[in-house]
Amino acid sequence: MITVKEFMEIIDYKITEGSQYMWNCYGPNAYRLDSWNGHQDGHSVSIIFDTNTQEVYEVSAYDYRNNRAYRLINPDYKAEHDLEAEGRNILGNQAWDDVDYVDLDVDDDFIQKAIAIVAEEDYDTRVQMQVEFSDDELLQYMKLAHDRDITFNQLVEEALRFAIEEHKIREELDSLRPEYDFSDAEPGPVEESIKKIKKKKKGK
Repeated sequence: MITVKEFMEIIDYKITEGSQYMWNCYGPNAYRLDSWNGHQDGHSVSIIFDTNTQEVYEVSAYDYRNNRAYRLINPDYKAEHDLEAEGRNILGNQAWDDVDYVDLDVDDDFIQKAIAIVAEEDYDTRVQMQVEFSDDELLQYMKLAHDRDITFNQLVEEALRFAIEEHKIREELDSLRPEYDFSDAEPGPVEESIKKIKKKKKGK
């Protein structure tokens, strides 16, 4: 999780307001600081931290110009946060109006986006994910990336996109059961099988 010092450097030590954090999920010493540039179509960046230990619970960056909101919650407290949100009947992930938070998992991802938002510069809206490989796996994948003449990051991104797409397809297949009959699904791309299966209801 990022530190209070890193947050202060992002906002160039410009604090516009602060208040006690009123939720219970982060404990009795949680305090919120905000840095707003004063423009409705500008930006603001916020931090919630412990005034005793300086532990950071949550940071947020609001890009009003582009209607985007990014949030990074300390993973040690995310379950408590989500449980309290549910108890307060706060459904979904709304930041304001029709804008939902994009929850981030990587500290550097938040830092890069927040710095660009404060500077009113363009930034990569894709979300970074942490992946772990053994030394043998790392060497194998780096060789594969080299053979394909792409970067290691490009290879990982391609693999993640494929895995996400496969997950979506499996979810769609599961949603079709038991209304549709999968017994005669033809071999080949899963998407084509889905199209053919949809035409054939169970028992027909």
